[in-house]
Amino acid sequence: MHFDLPLDQLRQYRPEIAVPEDFDGFWAGTLTEARRHDLGVSAALVDTGFAAIETYDVRFAGFGGHPIRAWLRVPADRRGGQAPVVIEYHGYGGGRGWAIDPVMWPLAGYAHLSVDTRGQGAGRQRSATPDPEPGDAGEPTGWMTRGIRAPETAYYRRVFTDAVRAVEAARTLPGVDPARVVVTGVSQGGGIALAVAGLVRDLAAAMVDVPFLCHIERAITLTDRDPYQEIVRFLRAHREEEPVVLRTLSYVDAANHAVRANAPALFSVGLMDLTCPPRTVFAAYNRYHCDDKEIVVYPYNDHEGGQAPHEQAKLDWLRARVAP
Repeated sequence: MHFDLPLDQLRQYRPEIAVPEDFDGFWAGTLTEARRHDLGVSAALVDTGFAAIETYDVRFAGFGGHPIRAWLRVPADRRGGQAPVVIEYHGYGGGRGWAIDPVMWPLAGYAHLSVDTRGQGAGRQRSATPDPEPGDAGEPTGWMTRGIRAPETAYYRRVFTDAVRAVEAARTLPGVDPARVVVTGVSQGGGIALAVAGLVRDLAAAMVDVPFLCHIERAITLTDRDPYQEIVRFLRAHREEEPVVLRTLSYVDAANHAVRANAPALFSVGLMDLTCPPRTVFAAYNRYHCDDKEIVVYPYNDHEGGQAPHEQAKLDWLRARVAP
């Protein structure tokens, strides 16, 4: 069902979203602290049996110097040249997956870095990166409320820092053109890509599909689906902590990062999306600070978004801006 605002109103939707006065300083300090740790990039060639693609098992230092894992896939026939790289962040509960997982981007001539989300990846899209930071007492199952009592301990502070460090690591990897870095992701991965677009000012492009972590304060009252409901369950048990929780979430809200982004961007939204409601996606898109931006609307889709046809749309859109 179309439960949210009409499309013409969504296109004009620009809500006031709380931005902490120290937002930029907080993130600058966080990244400076992370960069005190050596990036420590390593890339070991893996034999997948693919003739057209070289795959590397990548490690680098993320937040706190913690080791983060990723797969790098590059076209085998690049003839010593450097390809633009598409860095992919994953949906809630997902990770870098398997070495032989989908290879659309390198087959199209791009390098592809599939990055773990720390602590996640218990399903088929598995992860090899733990989150060594402890949680707090009274947290429900999931990651939304880990460390939610302060921005300094928030789980997504670590995740976003890992994601920025992935950009820095990608620029050192074999077969990658460091001047042409693209970020992408679906759902949680879209929210992470948005945050990186706001924190890294020289990206070539961003592709953001049905993004999670946008306009969070409104999202938790608009949908009864997880993962946003993790926050609701926390607040049911800790009613008095609502101001603290909302303040912490304002530091990781991808709509606040979108204001600071400047790379060309392609978004997608499903108008029947009950996980990431349309107005939360448009709140980020309408605030995204670049004239070269576009949003593809899927009127009859839920959180699956545009699926394979949208993957083709992304290939076409990116090829026009970052040639492989």
